[in-house]
Amino acid sequence: MSSILAGMFSHQNDYKKLELELESSGIRDSEYIVYLSEDHNSQFLVSVEIKNRDLTEKIRHIFDQNQVLKTYLFENMSINQASYSHLKKLIDARCKAEIHNSPNVRIKVQHDGITSEVKA
Repeated sequence: MSSILAGMFSHQNDYKKLELELESSGIRDSEYIVYLSEDHNSQFLVSVEIKNRDLTEKIRHIFDQNQVLKTYLFENMSINQASYSHLKKLIDARCKAEIHNSPNVRIKVQHDGITSEVKA
């Protein structure tokens, strides 16, 4: 079964350019979906049906050239199963499960304050 490679893009990206690059690389329009919201100032999502590992790297490269914010690989999923609501639920679950890097923690040691070495 195929997989889905999904990429999240900023609203500043040109989705038409991305579509052209996908199609010029051999991806048919029935093998990818661009999810746009009515608010043109929000991010958009693109999902591409992947049938082999070489194609995964090729699509990742195209996504990277178009400044993808984040990519997600969903195995054993066809393009027919890649509805926006289904992908959004899976992405939300993955984001909640990620362990984020903790900020740098500085530990202060207790000191004795002013000692007798201080001259008045």
